[in-house]
Amino acid sequence: MENNLNFLGRCMYDLDDYSAEEIMHILEASKIMKEINQREYKKVPALKGKTVCTLFFENSTRTLMSFELAASRLSADIVSFNSETSSLAKGESLQDTVYTLDAMGIDCYIIRHSYPGSPQLVHKYSKKPVLNGGDGRHAHPTQALLDMFSIYEKRGSLDGMKIAIVGDIAHSRVVRSNLIGMKKLGAEVTICGPRTLMPGSMEEVYGCRVSYNLQDALKDADVVMGLRMQLERQTDGLFPNLEEYTKHYVLSKETLKYAKHDALIMHPGPMNRGVEILPEIADSDRSLVLQQVANGVAVRMALLYLMLGGRV
Repeated sequence: MENNLNFLGRCMYDLDDYSAEEIMHILEASKIMKEINQREYKKVPALKGKTVCTLFFENSTRTLMSFELAASRLSADIVSFNSETSSLAKGESLQDTVYTLDAMGIDCYIIRHSYPGSPQLVHKYSKKPVLNGGDGRHAHPTQALLDMFSIYEKRGSLDGMKIAIVGDIAHSRVVRSNLIGMKKLGAEVTICGPRTLMPGSMEEVYGCRVSYNLQDALKDADVVMGLRMQLERQTDGLFPNLEEYTKHYVLSKETLKYAKHDALIMHPGPMNRGVEILPEIADSDRSLVLQQVANGVAVRMALLYLMLGGRV
């Protein structure tokens, strides 16, 4: 696989540092990685001798396992860092933790942390490529890439696509990265949710359209993405109760009548079934939810391959 865009040694904090051409190169590379994942023997020696460290300070199932599986499929060694059982629990700083890991020969870090900007700190201390697995409410670029890849795989392009993203916009790091990437690839994006879960200035900052009415947001949509209602944050009184939210914003057969008849249904997971999306939609033929999970491995394989100079 030719890599003429100089990904080698780069970090990925968010997609604002990547051009539309570079994003498309990643999506094309993901196609090749997905083909590897569909083989009977799903392993290539592309990153043999490289060591990847997953630094996860927040709970994760999909992202953590997806990255570790991606590294394994490329034959890299994997170091899984557990903050609860590490010296951080004894008071060691993140800086000294990274210095220690660097001394062990880590070639790439993947970090998830509640603190925005934590990937930049890891790179400051290590000078190694860092992939952002989610930093606070700020960004989740690899989730956005797998979302875009899932659409690209089905439709061949995002240019001119009408995409509606519905749910807890205020607390979502996924929506921010998707807005950056989808707009760069030419999509028209509408975000929708209660006013209390909608940050200000989204139109000006991200070039999207904001709607508070689900019917309006879904009108003629090619793609509809539900976002997880972050139940742990709903003690803040941002809306009366979950039943009230579901009444106005749930994705169901009835509400999706306003989207195109073949609109793709997406959700980054984990889903609160019956709250932001009904099972009849999540499990329908139009749903890409499980394909998004599968595509996450391919996209993360592509990123590791490109940034660590892999060979197949």
